[in-house]
Formats: sequence, C-alpha cells, structure tokens
Amino acid sequence: MKLIQTLAFLSIFLLFQNNVSGTSIAYDGLECLNATNANDITPNTTSLVQSRFEVIENSGEGIYRLTLTGGIPRVIDTSNNICIDSVTAIGYSGIPAIDGLPRRLDSIDATGYFNGRDLLIVISSMVTDLSAKNVPFLPFSTSQIFAITHTLIFEFDPQAQLFNLIKIIRNQGLTHTSESTNLIFPFLETVLPSFNDAARDKPKILTPPAPIQYRLE
Repeated sequence: MKLIQTLAFLSIFLLFQNNVSGTSIAYDGLECLNATNANDITPNTTSLVQSRFEVIENSGEGIYRLTLTGGIPRVIDTSNNICIDSVTAIGYSGIPAIDGLPRRLDSIDATGYFNGRDLLIVISSMVTDLSAKNVPFLPFSTSQIFAITHTLIFEFDPQAQLFNLIKIIRNQGLTHTSESTNLIFPFLETVLPSFNDAARDKPKILTPPAPIQYRLE
C-alpha cells in the first residue's frame, strides 16, 4: 500500500512538473448570496459556480503561477453551510484613464506551492465599495478599498486524486481617505492592515465544517 501511495505522489508531482499548461483543480458549488459579507455563508440556490485553479507557469522548486476563476469556498466556524465567494476572492481592477470606474474581474492570478503531498495557494485581491463622491456642500470622501488575502491549505489524496481543503486563512485590510476640518491635515487617511470584524483584529484561521474536495483535471 505504501508503495502504491508513493507512486501516486510521484505521478502527480511529475504531472505538475511536466504538463504545466491546462493542469487544474476544480470544485463545484453554489455562489454566496451575499457577495461581500464574509460572515454570511447563505448560498444562492439558483446560481451554480465552479472554483478553478489552473497552472499557467512552473516557476521551479515546487512554486507555480496559477489563475483563479469562479471564486473560492467561503466558510465560518459556526455553520455547516458552504458557498463560493465569487466577488471578494477575485476582486476589482481599474485605471481611470483606461477603465473609468473599477470593474469586477473574471479571474485573478494566484501563487501555489506543491511538494507532492501538501498544496498551499495564496490569492490577493482588491475590493471597492465604489462610494467615492465629491458633491458640493457635502464632505469629501473616497471609496473604501479593501485589500484581501486568502491562503488555502490542501492535502493531496493520491488514491482518489483529490485535493482536500483543510484550512483557509483570511485577512482583510482597509484604506479610506476623508475630509478633515484640520487646516494642517486637511485629509484623514485610515490605513488598517487587518480589519476583518473590527479594527486591528487578527487574520481568521478557518476550518471547513464539511469536506471540500477539489478534483484534479
């Protein structure tokens, strides 16, 4: 049995090493009903979505550049529900002169490390509430910008050819500029590297309440 597992580990590792383009892992689920509330795991029962990581480059030494489409599973510690976050996990992008307002992305780059048994994936996204305004007689304020990082930790099951998601580490930061009546500092800048449920809190370390298995494709 140990020999079979060793050969399976070797075969999947060589698959990632040699056949980079098109190698992917995927998980099917229901999209989250509430797009931006990380604590709401209510699924939209009419919206199926697929979370897919595809290898686009082998950077060597077990490190891979990936692309994420569909989003990632959203879980909390107090519920057995699971939905796929298709908004904050992928985020927004925009250059004013080119794009106008920031727009939602269809995919985002990610980075993975795989040693034949354990798979670690990191995704960093930017999300805006598009609330910027400059209305006469009203205080000036920019949009709230959230920088979000997800770290996904998988264990590979060689017999089933599945990657089991065992931990999700989530951190959300905030930046925001608003007007001030102070003549020396006319603007107030809020910069919080960690703002998940409250200012200056800690990143969340989440354990899926039920198996989340990504199949190898």
